[in-house]
Amino acid sequence: MSDTDTKQSISVSIPTLSDGADIWRLAKATGTLDLNASYTYLLWCRDFANTSIVAKVDDTLVGFITGYLRQEAPTTLMIWQVATHEQMRGRGIAGTMLNQLFDRCEQAHGVSRLETTITADNEASIKLFTRFGQNRDMTVNREPLLTSELFPDAHDTEYLYRIG
Repeated sequence: MSDTDTKQSISVSIPTLSDGADIWRLAKATGTLDLNASYTYLLWCRDFANTSIVAKVDDTLVGFITGYLRQEAPTTLMIWQVATHEQMRGRGIAGTMLNQLFDRCEQAHGVSRLETTITADNEASIKLFTRFGQNRDMTVNREPLLTSELFPDAHDTEYLYRIG
């Protein structure tokens, strides 16, 4: 990504199967997301495209959000992963993606709530989701969901954020 890329306009859209490899590459490049097999991201773009979103400059992927509707709570959009290319951070891309994704899911699926899990040290995500709730005048609740002792490897507690 060059400096000229950061000055171009950003478009957001539903991911396609051909975006899966770039989503995997960006997830890997963050160095902070739990990286899943590339196969997972390809299937995600096939099976959960309508509840996910990508951001691009021209044809270059610069951000993504993966989400799904909870089977037990079909009006709840669960956000799984959020990533923005390092050189594109601080431009509000994650917030734009989150708002457009929620609006699309609200319209298409009757979504009225959002959930995500965040570790206590992930200040950027805490800020993103808290601001999302505040801007929409929705309540934001937090509670431990996946405590560290549940993980088979070293992993911090994931706190469930319920918004709405």
